[in-house]
Amino acid sequence: MVTYVLAIVLIALCFDFINGFHDSANSIATIVGTRVLSPFAAVCWAAFFNFAALFVVKTAVAKAVASGFVNPAIVTPNLMAGALLGAIAWNLITWWFGIPSSSSHALIGGLAGAGIAKAGTAALATGAGSKWTQTLAAIVISPLLGALFGFLLMVIVLNLCRSITPAKVDKWFRPGQLASSALLSLSHGGNDAQKTMGIIVGLLVSVSPQFANETGWAHFLYVADAKTIPLWVEVCAYTSISLGTLFGGWRIVHTMGSRITRLRPVGGFCAETGGALVILGASALGVPVSTTHTITGSIVGVGATSRMRAVRWGLAGKIVWAWVLTIPASALMASLFYLAIQAVHPL
Repeated sequence: MVTYVLAIVLIALCFDFINGFHDSANSIATIVGTRVLSPFAAVCWAAFFNFAALFVVKTAVAKAVASGFVNPAIVTPNLMAGALLGAIAWNLITWWFGIPSSSSHALIGGLAGAGIAKAGTAALATGAGSKWTQTLAAIVISPLLGALFGFLLMVIVLNLCRSITPAKVDKWFRPGQLASSALLSLSHGGNDAQKTMGIIVGLLVSVSPQFANETGWAHFLYVADAKTIPLWVEVCAYTSISLGTLFGGWRIVHTMGSRITRLRPVGGFCAETGGALVILGASALGVPVSTTHTITGSIVGVGATSRMRAVRWGLAGKIVWAWVLTIPASALMASLFYLAIQAVHPL
């Protein structure tokens, strides 16, 4: 059992790495698209601040993921393995086609699919501890808030700088975009890495009786309840997502950075700041929001201040369809993975 649990922890960290790889565009697309930093410098910058979230952001999201989506009483290692593999499969498919779907919702869909395959709809968490209502609402609210914040920030900046030449405004906001990109990377790491922490903690709580009396290094695998997030889990999760960001996802960077709308440094600053504020607020409330949804909304909001035609609505519509499909598609994949694993290794 120890080997199997460690293997699933490794799969979870692989998901975290792919999450960083897949979602790196969220942190760096605008700063690359505005040519403030080169792609390599941008991913290094983003990876550093992804990890820095360890020292700044609390663990409310991790606790929510550990027990807020699937009833902890039915969680098994096989269920967590199926959920992770389903989410990883969907992430890789969307990465290959350059579609900025949500790693967060792929994981949540994976949890739902594997849980339903095991115990039907009764597997889904209900009651006061459930995070389904908040998370499903955030699918709609987070991009709208991102768009609103991006739009308002851009309007404020344009009014403050209306008597200044565009070239001078860009010159001022190039260093400003370094700060906004750092804030966005911090918020991205702080929200997304915690989802992997929640999966690992949920897994360890499900097998806690088997590790309660362990000594030596195996004792670190004992977690009594979902309210406890071991430091080693935090460090591993933040390290994995940072390494994933460091490798980057160049297909998605192109879509996010220039194909939705053209951005200047001032626009990049407003988009990143608006997106970061929404994500940090969600993290404080313990809501696993989609960083992809939020920053895309911010970019659209900034583009709309120029003129509505500045936003490529056809491409934005395709991205929305990818968002809509993410939870059911990853749920289907996770249910198939769970059934296959259960057939080979019943638990």
